Amino acid sequence: MNMATVAESDTDVAYDIVRVDLSDDRDYPIYIGAEFDDEEAGKILRSHITGNRALLITNDLIEPMYLEKYENMLKEGGDIQIDTLVLPDGEANKTMEVLQMVFDKCLTLALDRKVTFIALGGGVIGDMVGFAAAIYQRGVNFIQIPTTVMSMVDSSVGGKTGVNHPLGKNMIGAFHQPQCVFIDTKNLATLPDREMYSGVAEVIKYGLIRDAPFFEWLETNMDKLNSRDPAAFRYAIKTSCENKAAVVKEDEKEAGVRATLNLGHTFGHAIENGSGYGIWLHGEAVAIGTIMAATMSAKMGWIDQPMVQRIYDIHVAANCPTDLPVDSPMNKEIFLKAMSVDKKVANGQLRLILLKGALGECVFTGDFDEDAMVETIDEFVAECNGAQ
Repeated sequence: MNMATVAESDTDVAYDIVRVDLSDDRDYPIYIGAEFDDEEAGKILRSHITGNRALLITNDLIEPMYLEKYENMLKEGGDIQIDTLVLPDGEANKTMEVLQMVFDKCLTLALDRKVTFIALGGGVIGDMVGFAAAIYQRGVNFIQIPTTVMSMVDSSVGGKTGVNHPLGKNMIGAFHQPQCVFIDTKNLATLPDREMYSGVAEVIKYGLIRDAPFFEWLETNMDKLNSRDPAAFRYAIKTSCENKAAVVKEDEKEAGVRATLNLGHTFGHAIENGSGYGIWLHGEAVAIGTIMAATMSAKMGWIDQPMVQRIYDIHVAANCPTDLPVDSPMNKEIFLKAMSVDKKVANGQLRLILLKGALGECVFTGDFDEDAMVETIDEFVAECNGAQ
């Protein structure tokens, strides 16, 4: 199921377009580039606004850096009225209570079904704005403008939207596809290192679940990503989006193969939930969760120990955490309780994405050795508690 070639993107081309092919005329483009000027970007974005009003939504972290820039480019020509809304930043604010601010704004402005919502920010903003678009007046159009690696390579593509519940991450949501995804990699210039490393954890995932040549490219080129090399990042984002688009085309509503995109997420979501939303960045928790999934897979004989070591090493190279900190509140009971309400539970049975076979191969299954899972949890918890 290889989607990538090992040649990097043609930097002589102004930007790449990856298409997400869906049924019922719902296909949409992902624009990826580093050389968009404001006029060109505005023209592209305005072409995906069907009415004459749009609500540009961001958070208080992104607002001073990019809100005015995008508001001005969207207003160019004067034919579209642009209103703005700033939400509080962070995973801890990914709630129904904060989402009400969107609806309050819409109703105050008397926005109708022809409005287009525009999400400007990372994964939290994208998920929340997408969910608001899915349910406001039973559905309005929206556009994704991701500003983090995480949102560029994963959350902005594929139409999964939602908010958190105190008992589980992303448990309230809907599938709602955007009109387009607009990725300007220049926006990564202001991204803190910790956020960048967190996003690369999701990039690594594609190599593990379906694209072995891409994983090998990442092993060779991680230093370029760490130094924010524009050509390397453009290639990594494009390849990630190609892989994500292929999976979404095959399984839009996560009935089967799309669930494999959640490698490391069941363990990772438990870490986020159990530690308190906002303590961990999503990709940091997923990095540890991926290593836990690999460790468990090896315990069952599905992959060998050298493969686990490669997975560990690439996360170290990407500056991702590989184990829980010594002051982590996590224990076995917290893990198991959080995992019991995971979205991948079906008919009371927990299902996991695990690695099986060669590099780039995985399974989504409920048929696994529960003892291996518990033993893996025990080992990681023991490490954070200082056991030798």
